[in-house]
Amino acid sequence: MGDTVIRVNGLGKMYRIGLARQQGDGLRHALEAGVRQFGRRLLGRGNPDPKADEFWALKDVSFEVKRGECVGVIGRNGAGKSTLLKVLSRITEPTTGEVGLRGRVGSLLEVGTGFHQELSGRENIFLNGAILGMGRKEIARKFDEIVAFSEVEKFLDTPVKRYSSGMYVRLAFAVAAHLEPDILIVDEVLAVGDSQFQQKCIKRMEGVTREGRTVLVVSHNVSVVRSLCSRALQLEYGKVVGLGGVEEQVGVYLQRMARSVQTDLAARTDREGNGIVRMVRLLVLDRYGQPGGQMYSGDPWSIMIEYQGRAAPEKLRVQLSIWLAGDGTKVFHVDNEMRGSDLGSTLGGGHITCRFPRLNLAPGMYYCNALIGVGGDVADHIYRAADFTVYEGDFYGIGRPAPGVGGAVLIDHEWSIGSVLAGSTQQSENSNGGC
Repeated sequence: MGDTVIRVNGLGKMYRIGLARQQGDGLRHALEAGVRQFGRRLLGRGNPDPKADEFWALKDVSFEVKRGECVGVIGRNGAGKSTLLKVLSRITEPTTGEVGLRGRVGSLLEVGTGFHQELSGRENIFLNGAILGMGRKEIARKFDEIVAFSEVEKFLDTPVKRYSSGMYVRLAFAVAAHLEPDILIVDEVLAVGDSQFQQKCIKRMEGVTREGRTVLVVSHNVSVVRSLCSRALQLEYGKVVGLGGVEEQVGVYLQRMARSVQTDLAARTDREGNGIVRMVRLLVLDRYGQPGGQMYSGDPWSIMIEYQGRAAPEKLRVQLSIWLAGDGTKVFHVDNEMRGSDLGSTLGGGHITCRFPRLNLAPGMYYCNALIGVGGDVADHIYRAADFTVYEGDFYGIGRPAPGVGGAVLIDHEWSIGSVLAGSTQQSENSNGGC
């Protein structure tokens, strides 16, 4: 294999949908299968085509990774990314094809894998090291470094089933990254940790590649992929649709995502209004004016509405409102008349753009409601016309992302300190409450 440490050739993974209960070989499973077969015969359906229940999570996947490379695996949900990492981690057996790995493999997949729930954090560190083929002395040499990195020293002798998801991820990553695997495989689980710990993990992965070891990482945050990786593997419906330089592949991926989010509002029937003017598309645009790109706190952004309709003599009134996707809390509302902006009607249709100089939303998921009014009447009103995600950005211009610490809005502000004002000593002594 030379310098190649990961070689995948014609890899496929097939699942049978709806047949999980038939995989057992006990008496109950045999009776269930017999009853289902008898029922099909009564209905005249016969035996189902076994191929009709096949789902290929991966199909004919082939690629190679060299020693010391950091390769990102990108693709939308359901593309097969996590399945690929499970096969490479030897958690799942492939259905077809071959996988060749050189060296020890350390994996950090979804929360809940890799640790024995009844054992303490301390015991799991030694268990994972033993699985990697390390001796007890070798693990002990790394023990203090693992504990310091994970920041869970107080809970080291507590069973990991009592850990929060954040504590679990911190310890799991520390173990996977510090027990010197030749190949480090990391799934999207870093999204569970806080932003400071995520930065620690990124720096650690950079250190792993500098030491000549190989990293394979899955992340929906393309900024992480761009900063860490030199190459990217793009999956779509279980197949490889791109493999090459990270900038090229990320660009293609974002274009693909942009096409998928251009929702055809013309087909929406859950709308209100007299229909004089109708919205046909609403796009949330990133700092480059592109739909489907990644939105970062602090970046300029805009919302564009395309509309069609009969020529209206009155001016258009457009209202947009942004809501938290999680609990439906309204975050803010904008209105062109409230801003003093007159919007005349264009014959047959046109587009309207609302620009925001800075994205002051905290990291999270949001949606946009849109309304167009004509002559005091509602012409078109669509609930949840578009969804979008905001990622951590350097909102305050201090060289690091502003983390989400509660609340949906980031406010620019300044701090100062001075001496006690005359006559305010008693008030200051009594004012010691916090947030």
